[in-house]
Amino acid sequence: MANNRGFGGGFFNSVLPPILKYILLINIVIFVLQFFFLDYITIGGISVGRLIIEYFALQPIFTGAYGVFGGSNFWVWQLITYQFLHGGLWHLFFNMFALWMFGMELENQWGSTRFLIYYLLSGIGAGICQLFISPLFGPVGPTIGASGAIYGILLAFGMTFPNRPIFMFPFFIPIPAKFFVIIFAGIELFSGISGGDGVAHFAHLGGALTGLLLILFGDKTKLMPFLIKLFSPRKRHSNAVNDFYSQSFRQQKQDPRYFNVSWQKPEQNPTQKRYFEVEEESKPSSRNSSSVIIEGEEITQRKIDEILDKISLQGYQSLTEKEKRILTELSKRL
Repeated sequence: MANNRGFGGGFFNSVLPPILKYILLINIVIFVLQFFFLDYITIGGISVGRLIIEYFALQPIFTGAYGVFGGSNFWVWQLITYQFLHGGLWHLFFNMFALWMFGMELENQWGSTRFLIYYLLSGIGAGICQLFISPLFGPVGPTIGASGAIYGILLAFGMTFPNRPIFMFPFFIPIPAKFFVIIFAGIELFSGISGGDGVAHFAHLGGALTGLLLILFGDKTKLMPFLIKLFSPRKRHSNAVNDFYSQSFRQQKQDPRYFNVSWQKPEQNPTQKRYFEVEEESKPSSRNSSSVIIEGEEITQRKIDEILDKISLQGYQSLTEKEKRILTELSKRL
């Protein structure tokens, strides 16, 4: 497991990061409700569980031979909702286990917003392939499960950690992640062409293909940065450092007196290891009165926002050593 806990994180958050945790919980809760409660509730003689499958599973656009339109039950939201439905306990277990095993480090590396967008888009791409490619090889029915999105996660893991050893059933010998992905993709392609087993193999391949396109071109086409900024505007940052300094600046604006706070190096005062030098200003100064000085640089709210945006867009590991030290120093002053 990558040693990346993120600023202010802990071991639990690195093992079960927030978006991954919520995805797991949503899938589990929906499964429990559907199989233990909703299947036993009826509306007009039809179980609610069956209605959920009818309206929220991915219904085929083409039935029977390709070109025979039968998409009266297809709705566009099904491209997302089908990802959170499962056909049985083992279906749910293996999908969630794979999601946790391969998605944990990706969210820690990328940041939660990028991870969520990548996951959902991989699932949508998987659904589109299931709608238009699978009918070429035989009749298709309703599709459920997170497998397509998880194959996108698997592809991303193989590209991000290509030499990470993975133990593959039934051989139980370490295989580099890049070969693991290639082997599984080959199995899915062969199984999809063979058909007849009731598994949405082309959805799996579609999820991996969508993930590949997002990794190769998502940033170059500005699609991923646009979506990340769209769903994580700056004002939504909940980082403790950002909240603390925003509150401090508001208080300073309400206070008739202003202070310059600077961080002095130990050699400037040999009798003290560290101390704050606080100077009350009687008149306006050329330096921003609400600033903090770290390593000789004025750390403004704008600078803090830039660092937080960088974490949101690219993950904590994208920070320079100086930016990491800035966050560390700021955390010590909370």
